[in-house]
Amino acid sequence: MLTTWWQNRLFGAGYRLTAPREIVIDILIETDNHLSVEDIYVKALKINPSIGLATVYRTLDLFAQIGIAQKFDFGDGKARYELTDNPKKDHHHHLICIRCKAIIDYSDFMKEELRLMDKTQAALSQKHQFKIMHHTIHFYGICEKCRKSH
Repeated sequence: MLTTWWQNRLFGAGYRLTAPREIVIDILIETDNHLSVEDIYVKALKINPSIGLATVYRTLDLFAQIGIAQKFDFGDGKARYELTDNPKKDHHHHLICIRCKAIIDYSDFMKEELRLMDKTQAALSQKHQFKIMHHTIHFYGICEKCRKSH
């Protein structure tokens, strides 16, 4: 059996592949959205009615801890998750509407942004003797739909 990047990360951290972990990863792989624990739990219940909410929480915490998923707080009171190496999405950042809570992925200007971030990360790492593992960028504002409705 060919192992995937996320299985390698899971096994490399000393964890085994369980049915609930596989269900959660399949849900994350199949979505283009930033799902909350509750969103993932509802989808998981349809696949396996015996899965528990606590299991989904633990699985997502583990995935975030070992770098399979990123945990985001977009200011709506819910943690949201996204794969770190999603084969369906390139590296991107987020625009978050403070009114309707819409989340827009963007990758415009990514080459320029990554060059600036690489330079910034190198300087910060050297100055503070800190190994930066990843970064996130979120811009908060008001989306076009909300601007038109007010």
